[in-house]
Amino acid sequence: MNPLLQKLTGGDRRSIGRADEVVAEVLAEPALFPLLFEGMLSDDPLIRMRAADAVEKITAQQPGYLQPYKNQLIGPVAQVNQQEVRWHVAQMLPRLSLNNAELAQVVEILLAYLDDSSKIVKTFAMQALADLAEQEASLRPQVIKIVAELAQTGSPAVQSRGRKLLRQLG
Repeated sequence: MNPLLQKLTGGDRRSIGRADEVVAEVLAEPALFPLLFEGMLSDDPLIRMRAADAVEKITAQQPGYLQPYKNQLIGPVAQVNQQEVRWHVAQMLPRLSLNNAELAQVVEILLAYLDDSSKIVKTFAMQALADLAEQEASLRPQVIKIVAELAQTGSPAVQSRGRKLLRQLG
């Protein structure tokens, strides 16, 4: 196993392990980003979740790193059925430059994430939809309707985020 991904092994799912160390290493040496990105498709759930955490943190600072991996993020990575990967994917999707077809695909992914059993996945999916609606005005009516419904029917955390997002969306 590659030494970079080796740093993401061990422990349990309650810990990010050495993910922050990996973030610093990849920011210092961007050529390592492709390897880290592939970690989100690892057979090891700990590597998947920690790679997703690290990729999300890196692309919060360097969103352009994601663009060459757009098809993989929208495709196989978004389909990973692991809550820790999904909530990071939801955070990353609005960072992409998308054409209309890709935007429609991303909205479908996020709508599916709203049915996830994880409240965190639902909350980040709702946030991502709101972020996309701010970038693409045509999404606003649909997203406002969805967020308003979740602000009434979701868990307390989802309701709270929903109210905040409704204020943000005007």
